Amino acid sequence: RVLTMQKNWIGKSHGCEASFPMADGKGKIKIFTTRQDTIFGATFMLIAAEHPLVLDLSRGKGCEGTVREFVEKIKKQDKKMRTSEYYEKEGVFLDTWCLNPVTGRKMPIYAANFVLADYGTGCVMAVPTHDQRDFEFAKKYNLPLIVVIQSPDRALNIKTMAEAYTDEGILVNSGPFDGMENLKAQDAIADHLEAIGRGKKTIQYRLRDWGISRQRYWGAPIPMVICESCGTVPVPESDLPVILPRDIELTGEGGSPLARYRPFVETTCPRCGKPARRETDTMDTFVESSWYFDRFCSANHDTTPGLDRKKLDYWMPVDQYIGGIEHAILHLLYARFFTKMLRDFGVLGVDEPFTNLLTQGMVCKETMRCTEHGYLFPEEVREAKCMHCDCAVTIGKTEKMSKSLKNVVDPDYLVKAYGAD
Repeated sequence: RVLTMQKNWIGKSHGCEASFPMADGKGKIKIFTTRQDTIFGATFMLIAAEHPLVLDLSRGKGCEGTVREFVEKIKKQDKKMRTSEYYEKEGVFLDTWCLNPVTGRKMPIYAANFVLADYGTGCVMAVPTHDQRDFEFAKKYNLPLIVVIQSPDRALNIKTMAEAYTDEGILVNSGPFDGMENLKAQDAIADHLEAIGRGKKTIQYRLRDWGISRQRYWGAPIPMVICESCGTVPVPESDLPVILPRDIELTGEGGSPLARYRPFVETTCPRCGKPARRETDTMDTFVESSWYFDRFCSANHDTTPGLDRKKLDYWMPVDQYIGGIEHAILHLLYARFFTKMLRDFGVLGVDEPFTNLLTQGMVCKETMRCTEHGYLFPEEVREAKCMHCDCAVTIGKTEKMSKSLKNVVDPDYLVKAYGAD
């Protein structure tokens, strides 16, 4: 299950990048697809509402006001909700067309709520006969349908289709590729796109960059100095590590308390010597915890980076990792990042940090809720009634123990009753 979660999070996709020239000859739209076998059936183009192209393409046109309203509306929608198969498909025409690179067919361009700007290129060729979301969109906005994969069991007719055909089949209406099995035609069509200068095979990942900066005191300081003359300059290795000040005042005002502590902030530029200021964000603590096991193996090794290759070769990888499944795409993944980085630097001789994984599950308890006082701690309930108002208490489902749900047991009570072990 953890491996599946990580694979889905990384989201490696083998596919094809294709260019759709604008109908007016000014530029092109690039898309990424894993279904180049359906490109002959692409009849319209969809762009994520947040994509800068949406406002660029509609600027100065009669639709500009409507498009801007649509973009602002979509920005407020939850991304998971709007990409759900059950969510209503919405779009707005940008009064612009592009051309299908293999057929030359004119394709209207729409901004759509179910396309995301941060996956692929943020632009999608829509093939309504073979993608259900595209099918629903096409039906709603009366857009053309072209069957390009014929079912071996029944003839598909665009006049009678009630849903997209998403199974395998034989290519039709696909020029020189007619009669080929659609999956076997994937490489051939990608090669054809490359031959005509309209595309190439490529790999995309759903995984995005890891933003590690945090606006809080506790964490390793980011060793950078900001200088008006030199820009952002790294702290020299001879001045590392940058140490957190201990005499800082934690006021609870919000933002990083380091930013208000002048003795820490004010410094000189390592490059030009002029007055400068330190970066006051600190690193996500996962940056440290992602390789603590390596440091444990060589705790007395003081040479940068604090790791002893001989001891690491003896002890690593970890034989048994015990932890909750909630870390599947957090610590378990970050630890893999760091292990591969240290391997590439020649500091570590293993590819993976952990040999075996045991996810021990969650400690659970039923919830208790009062209509007047909401969730209740167990000690606030007596004989199935709320001790505050004497209302009957509803026993809810068993869930992971949580402070917010108040379905917790006081550990002090358990220690006194059974001992710490």
